[in-house]
Amino acid sequence: MIKPVAADVWRYPYLWHRQHGDGETEGRKTRPVAFVAVLPGKAGGTNLFILAITSAQPGRDRSAVGVPEIERHRAGLDAIPLWVIVDEYNHDILESSAYFEPGARIGAFSPSFHKKVMPAFIAAVRGGRSKAIPRAD
Repeated sequence: MIKPVAADVWRYPYLWHRQHGDGETEGRKTRPVAFVAVLPGKAGGTNLFILAITSAQPGRDRSAVGVPEIERHRAGLDAIPLWVIVDEYNHDILESSAYFEPGARIGAFSPSFHKKVMPAFIAAVRGGRSKAIPRAD
C-alpha cells in the first residue's frame, strides 16, 4: 500500500464540518485534499490529518491558505484559483479507513508551501478555530 506523507495531495471523500453537523457521515464527493500531517498513533495505526482543497473562495469567517499557481502545477491540480482550508480537518486512521483509496495520489506540494500551510493549521487548532471531523470507525 502506498502511504501518504505530509504535503501529499490525494483524492478523498472529504466530509465538511457543516455536513457532519447535519448528521451526514459520508463526503458528498471525492475532492483534492492535502495531508497536513501523517503521524503514528499511540494505539498503533497511522493518523491522517486531512485538509480540504477548494475552488470556492473562502468567506472572511474562514481560515485558508491560497495555493500559488506553481504549487497547483506541482500538485497536479487545476490551474484555477484554489485554497487549502485550515479551520477544519478530517481525522482518519490509514489502516482502518473506509474512505482512503491507495491509488488516489495526485501529487504533492513543495516543502516550502507546506511550511506555510502547517503553521496556519497549527494556529487555527491552538486558537480553537479548527474543527476536527472524525472519520475513523
